[in-house]
Amino acid sequence: MAFWDDEELSDEEYERERKEEQERINNLPVVQKAKDLLNTILAFNATVEEDQDTADLKSSLLTDVGIINAKIIGAEAGDLYMIRMENAVLIKVSAVNIKTTMSAFEMFDIGNPEYLELIRNEIEEFRNIFVEWVDSFDRTNDLLDDEWGIWN
Repeated sequence: MAFWDDEELSDEEYERERKEEQERINNLPVVQKAKDLLNTILAFNATVEEDQDTADLKSSLLTDVGIINAKIIGAEAGDLYMIRMENAVLIKVSAVNIKTTMSAFEMFDIGNPEYLELIRNEIEEFRNIFVEWVDSFDRTNDLLDDEWGIWN
């Protein structure tokens, strides 16, 4: 794709290719499921009264789902294996944090139980799509060995 090549593009060509790349990313199943998860968490948070006991839990959910959405885009923008894998790890950690936070809501009997189950199911659906997405990463597309020795 010329968008990432070093060749000179006219403004119109650049804009067209940028839009095509944005559309490609937006249509990825992992991106669509992450947006679904964001919307469900926003809806759930709206049903939970804001008080001292719930403020941190609600904030944690928003932080983690925000990280998931941002890191997917970061992984797609970089396209280098090491960058993609680093983002994938952060996405996994955030998804697990969401599951843990939902367990806290349940343990303290806060929130609609139907939402609790819905979010758990969405995390599981996201995990399945995520695994397929990570499997699509090209291990040969990298510039350097990982000096930390994680991805080598």
